[in-house]
Amino acid sequence: MTQNAHLDRARTNGVNPLVYWIVRGLFQPFFHVYFRLSRVGREHIPVTGPVIFAANHRSFLDPFVIATMARRPMYYVAKKELFSQRLQGWFLNSLGAFPIDRGHADEDAMGTARQILERGDCVLIFPEGTRVRPGALGRPKRGVGRLALETGAPVVPLAVIGTEAIRRGWRIRPHKVRIRAGRPLQFPRVEHPSAELAGAVTDRIWPNVMLQWEWLGGLPPVRRAAVVGAGAWGTAIAVSLQRAGIEVQLGCRTAAQADAIEAAGRVNARYLPEVTLPGDLSVVKASELDLEAADLVVLAVPTGALPAVVAEHGARVRSRAGVLVLAKGLVGADGSTPVEHVAARVGTAAVGCLAGPGHAADAVANGASLVAASDDPAFLQQLGEVFGAAGFQIETSADVVGVELASVAKNAAVLAASAAAAAGPNAAGAAAGKVFSEVSEYARRRGGRAESFTGLAGAGDLVATVVEAGSRNRRAGELLGRGVARADIEPTLGQTAEALRSVPLVAAALRDAGVRAPVLAGLAAVLEGDEDVATWAAGVTAPAQAGKVRRAA
Repeated sequence: MTQNAHLDRARTNGVNPLVYWIVRGLFQPFFHVYFRLSRVGREHIPVTGPVIFAANHRSFLDPFVIATMARRPMYYVAKKELFSQRLQGWFLNSLGAFPIDRGHADEDAMGTARQILERGDCVLIFPEGTRVRPGALGRPKRGVGRLALETGAPVVPLAVIGTEAIRRGWRIRPHKVRIRAGRPLQFPRVEHPSAELAGAVTDRIWPNVMLQWEWLGGLPPVRRAAVVGAGAWGTAIAVSLQRAGIEVQLGCRTAAQADAIEAAGRVNARYLPEVTLPGDLSVVKASELDLEAADLVVLAVPTGALPAVVAEHGARVRSRAGVLVLAKGLVGADGSTPVEHVAARVGTAAVGCLAGPGHAADAVANGASLVAASDDPAFLQQLGEVFGAAGFQIETSADVVGVELASVAKNAAVLAASAAAAAGPNAAGAAAGKVFSEVSEYARRRGGRAESFTGLAGAGDLVATVVEAGSRNRRAGELLGRGVARADIEPTLGQTAEALRSVPLVAAALRDAGVRAPVLAGLAAVLEGDEDVATWAAGVTAPAQAGKVRRAA
């Protein structure tokens, strides 16, 4: 059968009753048992007359499971490529599918949908235009609004969740699938609606689909974000998210800090004097943040402050929000990373981290290439979209441990290089390379991947930090190399240098894990005041004792 023949059959004959009801009689019990199918809101579906079902699209099975919501056949569009095989095309057409040329204004398919509705049947439309997975819902196209106006048919907003997880290759896995329908929406009939009017109606329909999606537990879009921590990077992230069209609150440690930003003409003079905050970016004390309403919570505080921040604010983070951690270090003596610490204490949908070369002022002015890591694919997809709109290039990774430990290695390597620099460039390079290698071996034993160290979070951030003269960890290492005590370094800098705290912790973690790390352990001893920095630096390149040649990692 040709494409026109499939369209003609849908317009005139409709489904093949014998095939349709036999298939449905087999599929529906299977869906209930194998997918534990849950259907909510069936009472909102009109029993007779034309109906447009507007739904999100996650899987090839969506039309089949959604069809169980109505007690009559449901027609739907499918990409024309599915009809290229004669038997498959006949079978799909018998079940109510008709072809559409995706990516083009297919008037034949739209005309077929109108005729089906005019004879009083149901049409299922996926306004996103294609399957969208994972993450939040995609952006709708205006075809559904046009169809609603041209036919005057009621539109039932509907969402399906769970179908995206049922397929792995050719294997169909058992997984809970839920569907929810909302109350039908009615629009006046317009013979020739303009594109603007069709778009406006679509914009009325789609939020109702999103409402069903979020009721089912689907990831909401990021409309509101709260950034806890008004340091340089937290301020830069807040400004960038605001530019992306998100409603942002920036939470300061104290009310005095928030007042100072306002008094300076909405400039964070202490941490990011190069950037003026947008007028609609709200700056408040952290305790006044509306975390219950935030879709994304960014924890932009040093690792040393993270436990107190989580203890104070974690309970106010809503369960459907995503949490993004910016800290680069280890939280406790047990070697837990910031994401592990937050995930264990905040009952939220997803937790991830952001790493890579991110100098705050440069990121606001010119963007940055960063890596987001999380074990939640939907959250990663969302972070990519959000920060892409904010002007950043985002890579995503499921290697959370590897990315976080690469950031730890970067900070430790920069501290080591700058502390050893007085002994010469060879000592500085050796110290950085050996510390980086030692932490990399620890990450490998914890399941981290090598590419996280060779990519943006590790090597990329290391280079950016070394060449940036204002880097806190570099300056901290320089002071350490001059003999300044650890306790006096941060007061001199006026800012937190993560490596000062993380190096002793990561050295202890490597020791407990049985990872040989003499250079890192020596650097930790220097910080603790147990070893002279010059002696340590000299030992980095000292010849090995006979019989103790060090093997390269």
